[in-house]
Amino acid sequence: MSRMHIPPGQWRYARACMVCSIIMTQAHFRADGCPNCPFLDLKGSPEAIETCTSSQFEGTVAVFKPQSSWVAKWQRIQELVPGTYAVKVNGTLPEDVRQAMEDDGRPLIPRDGTATEIE
Repeated sequence: MSRMHIPPGQWRYARACMVCSIIMTQAHFRADGCPNCPFLDLKGSPEAIETCTSSQFEGTVAVFKPQSSWVAKWQRIQELVPGTYAVKVNGTLPEDVRQAMEDDGRPLIPRDGTATEIE
């Protein structure tokens, strides 16, 4: 069974990364960090998990072959790892994380539905 799998009774512990929108349990984020966003340093950091992920998200998309999926392209996750992703993630990344991403040249694609095109 995949580490990305969330058993039915564990969905109440599910959280979505505010940067890439992957959905994992809080325990998975603590044990492994975000597979798409290692720069967030979520592994072993409950504080970072609390500020960079959200338990408030809408819709789910399971993606097995992101490079060939039209849904992955529509969600702008075609370059990310296979997994379950939120369609919309509610929450705001801390300003210091946003600034660090900008300084490193990492584009921030809003996952909260506020933008429909990459700026």
